[in-house]
Amino acid sequence: MTYQSVLKGKTALAAASAVALGLSACAEPVEAAPPPAAQPVSGKLAFPGAIGHGAGSKGGRGGKIIYVTTRKDSGKGSLRACLVAKGPRVCVFRVGGVFRFTNRPPVIKNPYLTIAGQTAPGGGVVISHAGGNSARTPLLIKNTNNIVVRHVRIRLDRLSANRKSDDAITIENSRKIVIDHVSASWASDELVNGYGDNDQITISNSIFAYGIPRHDKCALLASDPKDAQRVSFIGNICAHNGDRNPDINFPPQSCVEVMNNVLYNAESQFAEVWEQFGGTPVSIVGNTFVLGPNGSRNTQGIARNDIAAKGKAKIYLWDNDFVGNFDHVSSPARQRQVGNAPCAPTIKAKSAAKAYDDVLASAGTWPRDAIDAKVVSDIRNRAGQIISRPGSIGKIKSAKAYRDVDRDGMDDNWETKHGANPTVADTWGDANGDGFSNFDNFLIYRDGLKKKGKG
Repeated sequence: MTYQSVLKGKTALAAASAVALGLSACAEPVEAAPPPAAQPVSGKLAFPGAIGHGAGSKGGRGGKIIYVTTRKDSGKGSLRACLVAKGPRVCVFRVGGVFRFTNRPPVIKNPYLTIAGQTAPGGGVVISHAGGNSARTPLLIKNTNNIVVRHVRIRLDRLSANRKSDDAITIENSRKIVIDHVSASWASDELVNGYGDNDQITISNSIFAYGIPRHDKCALLASDPKDAQRVSFIGNICAHNGDRNPDINFPPQSCVEVMNNVLYNAESQFAEVWEQFGGTPVSIVGNTFVLGPNGSRNTQGIARNDIAAKGKAKIYLWDNDFVGNFDHVSSPARQRQVGNAPCAPTIKAKSAAKAYDDVLASAGTWPRDAIDAKVVSDIRNRAGQIISRPGSIGKIKSAKAYRDVDRDGMDDNWETKHGANPTVADTWGDANGDGFSNFDNFLIYRDGLKKKGKG
């Protein structure tokens, strides 16, 4: 039997639904008010369409364009050289393919960086490590600020000898960070991990799938937080991960939103809300939780973990869809439900049904590779499973980079058509007067081109 419930208004499972699922109905339903009006972040957006608490990140705006011209680990024109450079900067890719760190991966510690994966020709950018003793998290953002990462894949196709340091992405002691339209797979620790004193973080429109057991985890949004944090997890897919889909463990006074995500095939738990640092306040709004082949009646959709609890969580639920015969909202989680959102959202949430269609249509890095395409197909068809070992990256389509005579990061043909000057480096000009730079608008064009499988 397939069972679906929608939590809206009375946000706990109705008693009849609980009985139908064989669950405890000891906690009374909580009458929830609709989410308050959105309060977007102030200031200029990181890019047109940026959302969430990190949307005000400057990234590399106003800085130098650094060409990535080789897939080699280091040296002039390498991805490493751009990541470790100082000052505002944008990594513009003149080659695509697999960028494999054969030595210990670099740490992104110098602020004001944009990684513009959509500039790459052909099938785009895959970042990985070489496995073994030197293998660590290949995208490590640490002790820094104002970083924007878009349209790159992190595929850990070789096993690391350092499982506890083998996330796909780690954000540590950093602020104003945006991870958007990223795809990650095969980490033996978290696929995405927040650690330490972070703030103003957005993780959006991304696909996190196929964590490697026994630590197959989607997202650990915070660990060992030092103070209140503002974190947005919006429009993402978590698929084929045993639990932490996502894990939510923050101090009081934090503002955490888990909104409009599609969460598929958890084994033990989907969303986990903790009280270890005083009790997490979280809004879980407009998400779809879908039971998959590895789940069971005992799988928990929204769980509460009270290990070493130091306070009470505040769990606000609104318009979440649950598909399948499982424990949609655990009894301990229902005991911490609140009737009002702990803080205002940064955007107006879509309905769960609308978000489901939009996320499956657009999340992840474009053009989609076979791995992301299978994830989406699995969700649509309720297929696939948690895997035990990394898969293969596969062949990445090669292509010639666009012409850029003035080396300002933009396609000369696009500049000519849109009022920019292909013979003058006018990256940060505003030819159409819309308040965004020529380069911002060029990246919108590249986003669309990649979604069509071109460029």
